[in-house]
Amino acid sequence: MTTDATLNKDELRELVADALDVEPESLTDEALFIEDLDVDSLVALELAVTLERRYQVKIEEAEIVQIRRLPDVHDLLVRKLAG
Repeated sequence: MTTDATLNKDELRELVADALDVEPESLTDEALFIEDLDVDSLVALELAVTLERRYQVKIEEAEIVQIRRLPDVHDLLVRKLAG
């Protein structure tokens, strides 16, 4: 399975929006999780667990705090899935 096949951007947007409890339409590439979407540390942790389960990767705490926008999630997963 290739990284591109694994990381469908629309599916990722839906998954992240669900984990953050926001509408997918509000989860633009520019939207900042904390500043624009009011994501707190507990919700960020829930997002990490959701991503770990869905994509079978391990996300460290230091990586979680660097995720600020949807493209950051995508880039992190690309790196993790590439091995």
